[in-house]
Amino acid sequence: MANTHAKLAEFDPVWKRITEEAKDTITQEPLMGGLVHSSILHHKTIESALAYRISLKLASSEMPEQILREICDWAMANDPDISLAARADIVAVTDRDPACDRFLLPMLFFKGFQAIQAYRIAHWLWDNDRKDMARFFQMRCSEVFGVDIHPAARVGKGIMIDHAHSIVIGETAVVGDNVSMLHSVTLGGTGKEEEDRHPKIGDGVLIGAGAKVLGNIKVGYCSRIAAGSVVLEEVPPCKTVAGVPAKIVGEAGCAQPSVAMDQLLGVR
Repeated sequence: MANTHAKLAEFDPVWKRITEEAKDTITQEPLMGGLVHSSILHHKTIESALAYRISLKLASSEMPEQILREICDWAMANDPDISLAARADIVAVTDRDPACDRFLLPMLFFKGFQAIQAYRIAHWLWDNDRKDMARFFQMRCSEVFGVDIHPAARVGKGIMIDHAHSIVIGETAVVGDNVSMLHSVTLGGTGKEEEDRHPKIGDGVLIGAGAKVLGNIKVGYCSRIAAGSVVLEEVPPCKTVAGVPAKIVGEAGCAQPSVAMDQLLGVR
């Protein structure tokens, strides 16, 4: 792990670009200087900056920022995949969201990105049998960002959650790599069963705004779920589903729907 961190410190193009954009921001808007310095330029690594931002956002009178920051620091020091996934998430957001033209923006302003990074800390806590602290992170993430991801859920890297309001991802849900979803998406269970009860989302899937995927069902890789759909049955790979309940309405229309972000159904 130490070798991984050393190599990233020597050559970390994502962090280098973030710091360069931070300096440009201060030049263009000096009143942002305090925020940008404390959040970005004060830190030597992206890990330190992420720990600062997460702890600052989730701190409350019940749990001070310093304790949360120590937890975040410890989690990232023991699991380099957390910050590696964050880098992939930043690239994904900048690539897929036309409103994001700088790597700096997710770090400072985008609650979808920040909520996912808080979830990654909570997931590490859960896996290391610190379940009550993981639940605290989940609770505060829901209160602050409006994003409720159970810490036991498994979420891949290269994730883009646009707008991010009212996202719910259940305990036994699995989300693959390079998935994009918009606001008000639910990956939920049905009934009162306690075992594996939540959806399994394949790599490269695009989930439209307000879509609900319910139950222990698989959504195949590189598929599209149209906005407002309610998915109750398995979705094959590379298909588009729409409706209530959702039905297959065609092919996915492109190789990677989550990257193309094309949500139109047969309309050009």
